[in-house]
Amino acid sequence: MSGTRTYLDWNATAPMRPEARAAMLAALAETGNPSSVHAEGQRARAIIETAREKVAALVGAEAHNVIFTSGATEAANQALTPLWWADGQPRPAGRLYVSAIEHPCVLSGGRFAPGLTGLLPVTSAGILDISVLLQTLKLHDPATGQPLVALMLANNETGMIQPVSQAAQAVHAANGTLICDAVQAAGRIRINMTELDAGALLLSSHKLGGPKGAGALILARDTVNPAPLITGGGQERRQRSGTENVAAIAGFGAAAEAALTDLDHMPRVAALRDRLETSANRAHSWSSSNHSASFALLCAQSRLPNTTLLSLRGASAETLVIQLDLAGVAVSAGAACSSGKVKRSHVLDAMGVDPETASGTIRVSLGTATTEDDVDRFLAAWAAIVTAHTARKAA
Repeated sequence: MSGTRTYLDWNATAPMRPEARAAMLAALAETGNPSSVHAEGQRARAIIETAREKVAALVGAEAHNVIFTSGATEAANQALTPLWWADGQPRPAGRLYVSAIEHPCVLSGGRFAPGLTGLLPVTSAGILDISVLLQTLKLHDPATGQPLVALMLANNETGMIQPVSQAAQAVHAANGTLICDAVQAAGRIRINMTELDAGALLLSSHKLGGPKGAGALILARDTVNPAPLITGGGQERRQRSGTENVAAIAGFGAAAEAALTDLDHMPRVAALRDRLETSANRAHSWSSSNHSASFALLCAQSRLPNTTLLSLRGASAETLVIQLDLAGVAVSAGAACSSGKVKRSHVLDAMGVDPETASGTIRVSLGTATTEDDVDRFLAAWAAIVTAHTARKAA
């Protein structure tokens, strides 16, 4: 294996941006506690508020509605609660409904009791079935409280963009609130929180090229909010107590600002992704009945520009990831690994993908730093793997 590495796992985490690193180093040089009133404290406070404005600008939100957290998982656990408030009055949520393709931090249901959560199915293309959502909302008992619905903006495995604004309209008509996980979409497609009509967005710093351990819960209105998950000193407008991680927040803000600018480069990333898919499909020409090379729908308007799923039917995703890693290429398995055990992807299960195809699926995700050479190195490694797999099956 050569010393050159090709990183095609941007959906897992994006390489840290130099702007984020520089912002963090500058913040680490500051001494003050951002809650202190002296000059040192106010310099730290200014760093946080500047970052808050940059994060808000990335998704078209109001800066004062950005609540910094330790990551999207914490943000999800704060938002997914029966305890909501509106204009200072309790507005409880009686039941939580989540799409079947949500990230595990949303599927876990947050602070809802297991019996108070329900799954919303998706189509074979991995898109929320709006008709089922409408029927579910129709059957919801408003006497128990408002319906809370969780729907991600773009799926982290397939890249498929979900009909959030359409779902939000239905949820609002049922006097409910929609929570949107925008983690994978932020920095890859343009986001306007007002147009989405979501009650809250979840964001993660490290998906944008910022540091790990920082995220945000962004509310549509500061007068409608979930009960705090972490209580104490009342930081983050009494929504998330604890002294803020100034350096991580600074890096998050710098990454958000750079990601907003990088949106102009996404058409180039999409072109690289399309070339990768076309060539990878060609590598499978040995038996059109024995493979499913790509699940991604060839429609740039309905999925992220950087994401594709490839499958080598009859192979093991874990083995494919290891083989590519040995060839100097980093990708992820479509199936999640936990405690050393490989589990089939709940996303592909929800789409109705057959087990043999799903078990041989990998995710390839590109970024703004991905080059033509990176794609070429992946394709060379992938062709060699497909050839060896074909030979084994023919033996």
